[in-house]
Amino acid sequence: MTLVAGIDSSTQSCKVLVIEVETGKIVRQGKMPHPKGTEVAPSSWLEAFRAAVTQAGGLNDVTALAVGGQQHGMVLLDEAGKVIRPAQLWNDTKSAESAKALIEEKGADFWAQAVGSVPVA
Repeated sequence: MTLVAGIDSSTQSCKVLVIEVETGKIVRQGKMPHPKGTEVAPSSWLEAFRAAVTQAGGLNDVTALAVGGQQHGMVLLDEAGKVIRPAQLWNDTKSAESAKALIEEKGADFWAQAVGSVPVA
């Protein structure tokens, strides 16, 4: 029996699904919530991943793995690569007024050409 696994580390939780390739049958699964809020310690994502993998019975017998993760989170690191504060998630809108001011100052086209996207909260 060949097994593959999918991991989804979203804003709300980490989910692990182990599937039998030949039949498409779900063999086992695990899910662990992430802390609520718009700022979280990145270490909590690793803790949730480990717990979800354990709940799913491990990955030692899995042949292939697919991983999907949340977008638009900001993890700030120091010169040594160490996390220096909680990660700000996509649903944190504290910077909305600053983003609006940047667009008004330079224009949306400037930002799109300079960095590939227009500032958002």
